[in-house]
Amino acid sequence: MTLGALASSYTAASAAPGSATSADTAQIARGAYLAKAADCAGCHTAAPRVVRPGTAPIPAAPFAGGLGMASPFGTINSSNITPDPQAGIGLYSYDDFAHALRDGVARGGKRLYPAMPYPSFAKIDDDDMHALYAYFMHGVRPVATPAPPTRLPFPFNQRWALMFWDWAFVPGERFKPEAGRDAQWNRGAYLVQSLGHCGACHTPRGPAYEERGYTEASPLYLTGGTNDHWFAPNLTADTGSGLGRSSAEDIAAFLKHGHGGGLVTFGSMVQVVEDSTQYLDDADLAAIATYLKSLPPRAQSGHFNAGSRGALQSVEALKTGELERPGAGIYATYCARCHQSDGAGVPQKYPRLAGNPAVLAPQTTSLVRLLVEGGGSPNTDGGPEPRKMPAFADKLTDSELAHVLTFIRNTWGNAAEPVTTRDVSAVRHALHK
Repeated sequence: MTLGALASSYTAASAAPGSATSADTAQIARGAYLAKAADCAGCHTAAPRVVRPGTAPIPAAPFAGGLGMASPFGTINSSNITPDPQAGIGLYSYDDFAHALRDGVARGGKRLYPAMPYPSFAKIDDDDMHALYAYFMHGVRPVATPAPPTRLPFPFNQRWALMFWDWAFVPGERFKPEAGRDAQWNRGAYLVQSLGHCGACHTPRGPAYEERGYTEASPLYLTGGTNDHWFAPNLTADTGSGLGRSSAEDIAAFLKHGHGGGLVTFGSMVQVVEDSTQYLDDADLAAIATYLKSLPPRAQSGHFNAGSRGALQSVEALKTGELERPGAGIYATYCARCHQSDGAGVPQKYPRLAGNPAVLAPQTTSLVRLLVEGGGSPNTDGGPEPRKMPAFADKLTDSELAHVLTFIRNTWGNAAEPVTTRDVSAVRHALHK
């Protein structure tokens, strides 16, 4: 979709007839694009509402808030960021708007919880901030319904204490281009570190829920993090659980359609692709891929060697049914039809498991959750047909899930730590499954 088309679609839903004339149309269009890059809808739009079982879900109003986000401290409800003057941000000046995004302080002085990625948004430059403000004030339909308030237990409900958290953990600096890097690398770094706020999920957090780094200068930046029982994988050049074996083209395709290099996105990243990255233009996707491919390997985990003797033997044994390792029979019965006996998957349909970085990740939370709950690939403009993966919570015991995941993590040349029954039980208990 072009910026002009975005301008047309969002101006039609403006706050009032003719309100778009108070801001430059091109600026509103750019703001719409930047809001996609920042995935604002992903947090500030509630899930569709099901009135009665069997009826079609009713979509929630865009940007009206009310999405509950799990945190270690309780559920945080996102706010209404439409231009309604009472329920939303219609009374915000530009300075109010920038102060909220960059500093995590709402109009009136209320501090925002760091579920709002203001440590990353602090890096947004002034031109982009003005465009975002123009879009949210003139390109978004106001919704007069207040979002439900966040009610965390003491002491986490004491928002004033976040002042000290911000002082200790938030750099609060604008993005500064690296003089020794070209324009494409710097554009990718800017998108990843600021609008894309990739580190909010893909960087581990410390004991105070702080991100352990905000740029590639930190050895832990983008090395993987767990959020809401999903493990966001390592984005550095680790050849096991990272992007070391993915090309820049694979990464760009993955962000565009959720499929790239035989990998398919799942879990919370599905929504990111559907609501955000599929709308980025090719130049920005290439810039992001260039930046990510420049990151050195860190937090290395797992190994893959497709040409090893063990890998070749396991492929042949699965084809003939002679493999007797724990989990092999479960894989042959439930998994091989889609993922194939050689673990290669089916291009544009089902992901490969041989050498899949998510399979080799140090944290197995995502793998367990995916088998327990099932999942699906993203639905994108021009992308492959979405596919569903069934849930196995009622088909396999904790022990059987552990066996088949351990088998997958150590077959076809994969080499990673085994999954224990305790690992599976812990995730199922947390998910109430």
